[in-house]
Amino acid sequence: MLQEVKSSRQVDRRPQILDAAERCFARNGFHRTTMQDVAREAGMVPGNLYRYFPSKSAIIAGLVERDRAEIAADFATLSKAQNLISAFEELGRKHFIDQPRTKAVIALHIWSEAALDPEIAAQVATVQAEVRHGIRDVLLRAREKAEIHADVDIEALTQLILTLSDGMIRRRAIDADFHSHGEIENSLCIIGAVLSGSVRFSHKC
Repeated sequence: MLQEVKSSRQVDRRPQILDAAERCFARNGFHRTTMQDVAREAGMVPGNLYRYFPSKSAIIAGLVERDRAEIAADFATLSKAQNLISAFEELGRKHFIDQPRTKAVIALHIWSEAALDPEIAAQVATVQAEVRHGIRDVLLRAREKAEIHADVDIEALTQLILTLSDGMIRRRAIDADFHSHGEIENSLCIIGAVLSGSVRFSHKC
């Protein structure tokens, strides 16, 4: 029983620690942030922090997993939408307008760490694969419901959306004056033109 209570408390503190770590990482970067900094930001003593996350790499892994769970929930919501394309547009606004810029900053930090740490790279690759699958599934179902042009190259459009998304994350992270609203609208116009069949291209190009 005592072990069950202990485990419950540990699960309850993880979101608080991850939130604190995001704030620290956004301010100072991964390498200048210490575990003591994260503990202080979370209102914990360092010894308790290590019970949940034994290292900064473990914290980064926790952030990646939290992103993966959020993405999975987003696409689960999309699967229930009456109008898939409208719901997809709302999802884009959520991630590139409504969420704070610090999310983009953290994403850029994680990508940098993934270039150096094979374990983090594997986790990031898993998240990207889920995103790709989710986008592709949405587009396929939209085509089945005749919401988009029958000749749309699903693979090419999926890659286009991923490329635009990654670019906006990077721009938002490094440019404090980046105007997400305008970029989202421009990107949606491009995607909309492809969906309608007005612009055609192939993943073989």
